[in-house]
Amino acid sequence: MTISNTTPLTAPLTRTGMLSTPSLVLLIYGGLMLLAFFMAFVVSLNDARTIRDVGIWIKPMKFMAATAIFAWTSVWVVMISRSAVAATRVWGWIAALLISTSLFEVIYITYQAAQGSGSHYNISTPLNAALFALMGIAAVGLVASQAWLAWEIWKRRTQQYNVITLGVVIGLSFTFLFSAISGFLLGGNQPPPGQGLPFLGWHLFADIRPAHFVGVHAQQLIPLIGLLALRFAGKHAKQTLLVCAVLYALLWVVLTGFSFVGIP
Repeated sequence: MTISNTTPLTAPLTRTGMLSTPSLVLLIYGGLMLLAFFMAFVVSLNDARTIRDVGIWIKPMKFMAATAIFAWTSVWVVMISRSAVAATRVWGWIAALLISTSLFEVIYITYQAAQGSGSHYNISTPLNAALFALMGIAAVGLVASQAWLAWEIWKRRTQQYNVITLGVVIGLSFTFLFSAISGFLLGGNQPPPGQGLPFLGWHLFADIRPAHFVGVHAQQLIPLIGLLALRFAGKHAKQTLLVCAVLYALLWVVLTGFSFVGIP
């Protein structure tokens, strides 16, 4: 098989040129998560409670926004990769896995916030311990949906698949691999308290969250690099994409290494 550097960037999601039902559902789901984000924001304006020096509604809002982006990006990568997976039943199963796992996470985290309790590392009661464990399982299922999608796109690639398809497959694979590893590390090491970096809230050291963020957002950033490489690198698009992917992986490794600095 060869990689084409001239494949058009736009493509229908199905052979009929219409958005498939799973794609529509994911777009609507993302919209509902964005609506939930704004509702939580409004509630937070009159709720001064904090957990570990951070407002209790910050975490639910982060997860709602991230879930919306995650769902929308899944539709976007299917579109730009020109994949026939959108016209198959398996796309519906992937969408169902994404929605069910992410929805459980958001509901659980929001419920605990409303109670004034932490969601992560909360093993104060047998029920809380069980819910925290289930959230971890759901998180693995969520990123596994991207590995599944990467495989389905890759095995349906055409003889002349383009650099964008390669970028999509690499990005989705990175999201699964890096997020699963950093998520496992995050489950065993609670980040330092306090606000950390402005807006993001992370700490650069003794905190796996920066690496986890890089892992999760490979879903968007690596395909975007593929788009830019196809647009500006011409016949060197594949090489450009692969070099950037290696650098991205190294960034994740460095941030993961920082997370062990300062841990007692």
